[in-house]
Amino acid sequence: MSIRKVSIRQVKAARALLAWSQTDLASASGVSEPTVKRLEASNGDLGGRSQTGAKITAALEEAGILFIDPDDAGHGVGVRLVTRRLRDE
Repeated sequence: MSIRKVSIRQVKAARALLAWSQTDLASASGVSEPTVKRLEASNGDLGGRSQTGAKITAALEEAGILFIDPDDAGHGVGVRLVTRRLRDE
């Protein structure tokens, strides 16, 4: 199983789309708030233990976030808020 590379900027953008605080993300993911704060204080890829990153990304995806990977046309990474209808299909 490959672990998705997600950047800190994507996590912050996802929280903004959801109107979530760091506390909300910590609660939804089961990761401590100090850990969320520490991870978001850095740049680059989401660091920490692989299980921690998996919990954070899973919580955001469950809330409707779609992480967008870079493509061959030079478009960078991003996030999108997916409607419930699309997620259920």
